[in-house]
Amino acid sequence: MKLVVVESPAKAKTIEKYLGPGYTVLASYGHVRDLPRKDGSVRPDENFEMDWEVYADKSRQLKAITDAAKGAEALILATDPDREGEAISWHVLELLKKKKVLPASVGRSTFNAITKAAVTEAIAHPRELDHDLIDAYRARRALDYLVGFTLSPVLWRKLPGAKSAGRVQSVALRLVVEREREIEAFKPQEYWSISAEMEQSGQGFVARLTRWRGDKIDRLTVGAEGDAMAAKADIESGHFTVESVDVKPQRRNPPPPFTTSTLQQEAARKLGFSASHTMRVAQGLYEDGAITYMRTDGVQMDGSAISAARKAIAERYDGGYVPDKPRIYKTKAKNAQEAHEAIRPTDFSKDRAGSGDHGRLYDLIFKRAMASQMESAALERTAVELVDGTGQHALRATGQVVKFPGFLALYTEGRDDKDDSDDDSLLPAMKVGDAPAKKSVDAVQSFTQPPPRYSEASLVKRLEELGIGRPSTYASTLQVLKDREYVKIEKNRFFAEESGRLVTGFLERFFERYVAYDFTAGLEDQLDEISGGRADWQAVLRDFWKDFKPKTEEVMERKPSEVTAELDVFLSSYLFPPRDDGTDPRTCPACADGRLALRGGRFGAFVACSNYPECKYTRRFAQPDGEGNGADTGPEELGNDPASGLAVTKKVGRFGPYLEMGEGDEKKRASIPRDLPGGELTLESALKLLSLPREVGIHPESGKEIKAGIGRYGPFLLHDGKYTKLSTTEEVFDIGMNAAVVKIAEAPVGRGRTAREPLKVLGAHPRTEAEIKLMEGRYGAYVTDGTTNATLPKSIDKDVLTLEEAAQLIDERAAKGPAKKKRKTPAKKKAPAKKKPAAKKPAAKKPAAKKAPATKAPKAE
Repeated sequence: MKLVVVESPAKAKTIEKYLGPGYTVLASYGHVRDLPRKDGSVRPDENFEMDWEVYADKSRQLKAITDAAKGAEALILATDPDREGEAISWHVLELLKKKKVLPASVGRSTFNAITKAAVTEAIAHPRELDHDLIDAYRARRALDYLVGFTLSPVLWRKLPGAKSAGRVQSVALRLVVEREREIEAFKPQEYWSISAEMEQSGQGFVARLTRWRGDKIDRLTVGAEGDAMAAKADIESGHFTVESVDVKPQRRNPPPPFTTSTLQQEAARKLGFSASHTMRVAQGLYEDGAITYMRTDGVQMDGSAISAARKAIAERYDGGYVPDKPRIYKTKAKNAQEAHEAIRPTDFSKDRAGSGDHGRLYDLIFKRAMASQMESAALERTAVELVDGTGQHALRATGQVVKFPGFLALYTEGRDDKDDSDDDSLLPAMKVGDAPAKKSVDAVQSFTQPPPRYSEASLVKRLEELGIGRPSTYASTLQVLKDREYVKIEKNRFFAEESGRLVTGFLERFFERYVAYDFTAGLEDQLDEISGGRADWQAVLRDFWKDFKPKTEEVMERKPSEVTAELDVFLSSYLFPPRDDGTDPRTCPACADGRLALRGGRFGAFVACSNYPECKYTRRFAQPDGEGNGADTGPEELGNDPASGLAVTKKVGRFGPYLEMGEGDEKKRASIPRDLPGGELTLESALKLLSLPREVGIHPESGKEIKAGIGRYGPFLLHDGKYTKLSTTEEVFDIGMNAAVVKIAEAPVGRGRTAREPLKVLGAHPRTEAEIKLMEGRYGAYVTDGTTNATLPKSIDKDVLTLEEAAQLIDERAAKGPAKKKRKTPAKKKAPAKKKPAAKKPAAKKPAAKKAPATKAPKAE
């Protein structure tokens, strides 16, 4: 018997049917061991020796592999064809060596597609493990460990509230923060666009002003309304004729097939997928044998695949869509060993695979790969120049005609930010001397826009352009930034959070070299040199460590107050921007005498007055110049409650401004919402907030009370122990019984749903045929097949969950065995007191000194 080890159960099931009897195929479920998250797992003083620890939840899989290896005549390691796959195979090999059950024959087989031909060919011709790739893995893993484990503790001690730093993670965060700074520093500039609606032979078109009073007009030339109105009047009074017609043929070539990076970008643009979701769906398609391996820098396709694509094009379109010669694309990847074939379908005769997100992503991959072998599009771009009788004023109209669509008949590449200047409109036929009719003239005011915030697609593209990280790691890197709450996503754009800005400022000030783009890209090049066998991995680590370690020790020796003082200077342009009235931006707005400065606190950085404690003015770090209602000038007396006579006070706490009335057991508090009705906090509105929750009435069906109030997550209705969200604070005070009953009836059922009521029935498990349901549980959404429950990770949106994803989650949960339940220790019954003679107590032993717990390392990016 020959033992074949792969990394996933889905892949094992797919290839097992191709190999037949004589083979046992088992899955390792990814990496089986990692560096322990404790001090000393990587030892620089011992030439970077590493300790490896088996994952606690992999014992079941490893036992199956170990038992099978005992009776196997050969071991074939068939994990993914990249650096991580090579590392998984190496880990399995080392563990079997340690247990002394390694078969006599060991081989490494890789295949770029899970098809019968590819699998059987690879298994029949195994090779040895690639130790250059394994060394590159070890170097990369050690670097991430050393940076995270050494730098993160510096953050924890010197920058309260910071969570972690990482080699690639921190540089990606810097990109987001720098874009935020560019947007804040941007000064919009007014400009006017003058255009004329024209008509020729019954067909309308638009011509834009390009010359006015003899001067060339650019986008920003006309910057005032007066000039715009004068230009408009001149165009309205002028008589324009065609002076030139310039027709230029153009050819547009198709883009190459997808790489990991371009797939993530295009899936974000066209399908709205996050990078992590794209890779998860692509993994499923690969393991089902529908596409080639999806972690690649290569853009080339196998010769047989090119032939199959050309054949499929000829069958779908006529021969004119097939170019005379096959298109050959060249990869830009520096490391040839990691530049695999591009992502493509394994069978070009199948234009569909799977359903839901799997089907949508496959359609994108199929069209892109096939379009890459199609004929170029033939375009004709026309520019028409119109000049008035004086020759002082000129208009220009542009248009584009597709003479032959070529690949555009199947696929058009998306763009992150479209250029409004691109004009693909059609123009009527015109010749020199024609005088099109002028229907109207418009002058439109506009303002220049700041650079757009990064989307996942544009951020991935920028990281790749800079040579930072590798496409296979982008999904996990961006997920870390979200999980650490360094960034937030709004309308598919990255916004830098307060903590992200502070961490970036700290790293730029004290570790500038290690968040520099060129340094990080250069380190990636060195890792690629290791993969190619052109550099020694331990030498690369030594070169990095000799400068990095002393730098961290130097910063660690500084007092937190010194660090905060330097950050106060470094971030002054952000924290204290110039004021419009020219006054000193550091002057305290509360006492007008103190100076504002950055301070460090238990829950992070904040800005405070130098006259503390006499002046208690503070504001959050993320509120330059005191913007927002979070600035604290100390307790503010609003007046006394007429009914009780108690004082009503406004205060600011960790979670923002709040109201307080009374003391001790009679004390009442209420948060001050941002959308305060009336917009201004008065004694009357404060008393209304303190009176919440408000009784709306009795529900006509349940007979139970309905209350309206404001909680941690905003305004709500409370009925029968269940909460229903309200849209605004005003609704809390205005909503009546009828509207409340309707709101409660129409609210989506959440945690109050019983176990028998699924959110959705997804269908039959593709392997066990058990019905899979999506449920809502106490701790969030989960899927179940009636036997196994699997919690949905945060990265999976339950609204777009597919059947295949749910089945894979259940399979992975089942492989780990049943979840261990926490045993509740019953409370000990107190025995009745018995009178006993007092026993002589033995001499107390001196307690042994407690061993300091090992510092936990942050999770590697």
